[in-house]
Amino acid sequence: MKPKLIVVKTMRRKIRAAAAALITDRRGATAVEYGLILALVVLGMIAGLVYLADGTTALWGMLHNRVANAR
Repeated sequence: MKPKLIVVKTMRRKIRAAAAALITDRRGATAVEYGLILALVVLGMIAGLVYLADGTTALWGMLHNRVANAR
């Protein structure tokens, strides 16, 4: 066998072993799950703020008008 062919086969084995290790590794799954949960919480907070924004803006506008007319 030629030395180049041996190197190619060795590299091919190393790449396959690395790919197999990545596929079977579960350590990153927990981090991904926490990231998804955090994203859902943030989306819920944003939705809540959007829902409350109109009411809050109206309340501050009413207070502004009352203070301005109280003078």
